[in-house]
Amino acid sequence: MASSDEILTTLKILIIGQSGVGKSSLLLRFTDDIFDPDQPATIGVDFKVKTLSIDGNLVKLAIWDTAGQERFRTLTPSYYRGAQGAILVYDVSSRASFERLEPWLQELNTYATKSNIVKMLVGNKIDKDRVVTREEGLQFARRHSMLFIEASAKSKEGVQCAFEELVQKVIQTPGLWESDNRQGFSLQRGGDEAASESWCSC
Repeated sequence: MASSDEILTTLKILIIGQSGVGKSSLLLRFTDDIFDPDQPATIGVDFKVKTLSIDGNLVKLAIWDTAGQERFRTLTPSYYRGAQGAILVYDVSSRASFERLEPWLQELNTYATKSNIVKMLVGNKIDKDRVVTREEGLQFARRHSMLFIEASAKSKEGVQCAFEELVQKVIQTPGLWESDNRQGFSLQRGGDEAASESWCSC
């Protein structure tokens, strides 16, 4: 376990999207390397912490997973406050979940308190028969200047990459996290051009 003086910064990361797209499964796979096919729907907000090594720097992630059901939307403003990164998830086997991305993105843009919050679009459940093409997801991500990757919480494919790519982009974004960092560490920046692309290259 890393001591606090070794941590570059602590980042608040959100996972948002319709109920049933696999947000909690992605989180559980990333933090605990577990997949539960009977994962119950999130009630309110779930929260997990994980330390990640990015370019030789240790970053602590506070990851917030919210319920997709409408009855929990009263939690919205406090949920978005202070977040530096957000993962917007849809299910590639559900056209409806893809078509509901715009309202979620609008909500994120409305309530996020950091104007340059880094956004990633994740097409989950690629282990299932898809109805949303990769190109459709990529076009949506590019249109809204988001990172993009397809993943499967069940098979693990793309899950680690999604979080790593998001965090790398956050720590390469000037002014997004330094003001929240009291440790005084400096970060060696590199690969800014590659990181600025609106899709995940993993």
